[in-house]
Amino acid sequence: MPYPFLHRPRRLRMNPRIRDMVRENHVRLDDLVYPMFVTHRAGARNPIESMPGCFQLGVDQIAEECRRVQDLGIPAVILFGIPEAKDATGSQAWQEHGVIPRAVEAIKKTCPGLVVITDVCLCEYTSHGHCGLLDGERILNDETVEILVKESLAHARAGCDIVAPSDMMDGRVAAIRQGLDAAGFHYTPILAYSVKYASGYYGPFRDAAESTPAFGDRRSHQMDPPNRREALRQARLDQEAGADLLMVKPGLPYLDILRDLRECFDLPLAVYNVSGEYAMVKAAAARGWIDEKRVVMENLAAFKRAGADLILTYHALDAARWIQE
Repeated sequence: MPYPFLHRPRRLRMNPRIRDMVRENHVRLDDLVYPMFVTHRAGARNPIESMPGCFQLGVDQIAEECRRVQDLGIPAVILFGIPEAKDATGSQAWQEHGVIPRAVEAIKKTCPGLVVITDVCLCEYTSHGHCGLLDGERILNDETVEILVKESLAHARAGCDIVAPSDMMDGRVAAIRQGLDAAGFHYTPILAYSVKYASGYYGPFRDAAESTPAFGDRRSHQMDPPNRREALRQARLDQEAGADLLMVKPGLPYLDILRDLRECFDLPLAVYNVSGEYAMVKAAAARGWIDEKRVVMENLAAFKRAGADLILTYHALDAARWIQE
């Protein structure tokens, strides 16, 4: 005879349809943003060794790849540029006919309904690989912010839908908002990389974007990984400066931070499932150590459970297919 338990949580787990009906969080196509790397090299489709399944794509290739993204039902992409030439000031970052503006124009002609977000930073464009102008080995904050405004304007003029400053310079959100408004781009939103940690999980990205620092690291401007309260201060500053969306980066090691922001802010919240997180899953799956689909979807569900509205992930193409299945 069974025990007379009043509460049997398994009652709602036994039937798969009931499990679906009472599921608290769902990963949807509309949650996904696909990061893409655009290079000046014509015809390029260069595999990124440390990120299996990801490529550097030429400007002439990017629109066709975005058609594939759109056909899968993914609503948005975020672009990172690899210019033809790099210099100490990252001057290619704000050129009206630079790699990102040309890519935005090409995508908008082919996929006008696809939301195009552009990363705003200098690390891909500087010869030294750092996120701003240098005085010796010190990054100059205010002088860098002036250039980030120019970069944002170049992207907005090309037709991007959202600009996303990832540099972590002080005051850049307010300056970009003021610059966009003064140029008539009142309705171009800012997705602020508000909480970006100086993480070891970025290694494969630096291969993909060709942005490894020539010396030192980025701890003078990206956040210290052990800090938690600082994340709330940083996000509050960006909200007050006019950010329309906030982001936490990386994702998996900082789910507690993501949850903190969800409980404290009403703005839409994004999370970046970064290159190192992606590479680890791919490497383990290639060796048969994990079930890739199951682990990816579990990770994405964790972001939703922690409070994310948007998930930037290199798994987006696979995830879109699995969601539709």
